[in-house]
Amino acid sequence: MKHLILLIGSLLLIAGFVSIGIAEEKASGMPKVRLETNLGNIVIELNDKAAPKTVENFLTYVKDGFYNGTIFHRVIKGFMIQGGGFTENMQQKSTKDAIFNEADNGLQNLRGTIAMARTSAPHSATSQFFINTKNNAMLDFTGRTGRGWGYAVFGEVVDGMDVVDAIENQPTTVKNPHRDVPVTPVVIINAEILNTFQPKTESDAGKTNEKAEN
Repeated sequence: MKHLILLIGSLLLIAGFVSIGIAEEKASGMPKVRLETNLGNIVIELNDKAAPKTVENFLTYVKDGFYNGTIFHRVIKGFMIQGGGFTENMQQKSTKDAIFNEADNGLQNLRGTIAMARTSAPHSATSQFFINTKNNAMLDFTGRTGRGWGYAVFGEVVDGMDVVDAIENQPTTVKNPHRDVPVTPVVIINAEILNTFQPKTESDAGKTNEKAEN
């Protein structure tokens, strides 16, 4: 009888831990995206509270299937891996309009975080992103100046950093005018939203703007 009571107690304790885990998962409420690559899967949790416009932009590209068939075209060991803009034959895809730089959101370019790639113009990011493979403090926001804007972090890898590391360690070459291109293409086969989060529609965005203006 004593053993039976101990067994029931243990099962209840395990069930309690499982319930807590499920509750924490639901509590985060953050959208997750899985990037299926030819080297494995990467799961990214997106911080739509800190970077709402950036996350909405990224999820719109995912929902449209834009990233399917694109590659990680720029890989620098000890720095980052960049993708989301070129096909295997190094053709750059047409994108939507550039978005506002949300790098002043307090998120840092730490190892495993995902941020928007851009040109030297602070608000020029469109579809391309990069995943930091080390802490890159020099990419963080320091001020609303040309050099100070930094690069907007909008999420982090929660599963698949081993895949990120494998991509980082790929041998690279030059494919004029592009440097640091993996010799063997690292392809995003499919990008998909894992939970029920949906990007805002244009009408929703309009309502948000109206509220902000009032």
